Amino acid sequence: MERLPVVGPTFEEMLHPWKIDPDIRKRAIKAKTSSPLHPINLYNITWRDERDEVCHFVMPKELTGVEANIIVLYGKEFPSGSHKVGPTYSILSEKTVTGEIDAVRNTLVWPSTGNYGIGGAWVGSEMNYKSIVVLPELMSQERFDMIRGYGAEVIATKGCESNVKEIYDKTKELVQADPEHIRILNQFQEFGNYRFHYYVTGNTMVELVKEKNIGNGRIAGVVLTVGSAGAIASGDRVKQEFSEAKIIAGEPVQCPTIALNGYGDHDIQGIGDKHVTWIHNVMNTDGIVLIDDMDCKKMLQVMTDPEGISFLKELADSEMVDFMSDKLGISGIANIIGAIKTAKFYKMKRDENIFVIATDSIARYGSVMRQMKEQTGAVDRVEAKSRTERIFLGQEPSWFFEGDKYGRERWHNLKYFTWVEQQGKTVEELNAQKEQAYWLEKQSEVSRMNRLIEDYRKEHWDTLRGVMGI
Repeated sequence: MERLPVVGPTFEEMLHPWKIDPDIRKRAIKAKTSSPLHPINLYNITWRDERDEVCHFVMPKELTGVEANIIVLYGKEFPSGSHKVGPTYSILSEKTVTGEIDAVRNTLVWPSTGNYGIGGAWVGSEMNYKSIVVLPELMSQERFDMIRGYGAEVIATKGCESNVKEIYDKTKELVQADPEHIRILNQFQEFGNYRFHYYVTGNTMVELVKEKNIGNGRIAGVVLTVGSAGAIASGDRVKQEFSEAKIIAGEPVQCPTIALNGYGDHDIQGIGDKHVTWIHNVMNTDGIVLIDDMDCKKMLQVMTDPEGISFLKELADSEMVDFMSDKLGISGIANIIGAIKTAKFYKMKRDENIFVIATDSIARYGSVMRQMKEQTGAVDRVEAKSRTERIFLGQEPSWFFEGDKYGRERWHNLKYFTWVEQQGKTVEELNAQKEQAYWLEKQSEVSRMNRLIEDYRKEHWDTLRGVMGI
């Protein structure tokens, strides 16, 4: 009883926060700024703000060079500053209400390359669990500081963004040392991650284009770089609503694992982890686009540096440039570049809409930007102009791999080496993933999880009221 896990919103309430009890919603909105570490902030896990408006912007076409609308959902307004709290909460709440884990007995381990670990540290603390985050040593210093600030233990493994096997090896060591108490919450295989983005993110995209009458009111593409491949599950929902929609996965050109069975080090933090994740529905993916990590960091400099911002205001609306300047991180820029390539590759027209996501913001990359300044020098107008023209306006639709029948099978078959040989999955379930019925069954679990969360809250309501301060 002393460590009763705190459970917050259902999937439906994360999608439609106006369905939350009005008093709880009011208190959660207030706590967002006054008490950001209070458990009631679990009810702020949503793509919508306090007015129930979707947190988004449409990239100015003067900066993209394409006619299609590139719509950016930004995760900066989520608790902890990234949408990754959505998947971490969904995974942990599912395992709590199904009784798979226990707050008294179990310590949670969050394998991560950064944002998922930060989200896990925050969610674990709010839900009354003890947490350990495992991530590569070369991730930005801001990531380590935030994880420790949320009260979690941190274990740094060798390598950079693409060194995920080293993370897996460390989690295995932890389990072997204490199998009774350690529980791994692996974003790369847990379907709570998939369900959050399928149901909450995907439906948010569908509702936004209809609510705001953006473009033709339809979605032509969802372009997202893949780390855990959770966010790209939104494309599965979008394609159910708009059959013409293209689901395009982005990878670093320095580490083209899905596209070319490739490997290598890169610095688009949060993506490109040298394997195909268990929860990636590659048989429903229409293409892979490769993106250069240095282009992403250089353009992030332009969009966040005062000199770069000043130049961008010569091209696009001044207020919009200012608005965007604190809402993008490295992977957000990568997604925009991928969307530009996709729009050009498919020759998308003026009223067509492409969705991307900005997982986090510049707040997590101050140290990276300082390193960039040391390496490439300060950004002046000439440099800002050169980068914008080359990286955004002049971006070529190159390194684009469409997903034909055999291409998708190759992408799928790559799962075998990580998940069957190394992680103990069965060939039978791997084969089952080839059929969309497998993924439909995973999607259908949202309804059951909603009921279980509601039942848990009813059963423990008196205690939860005290914790939430209601």
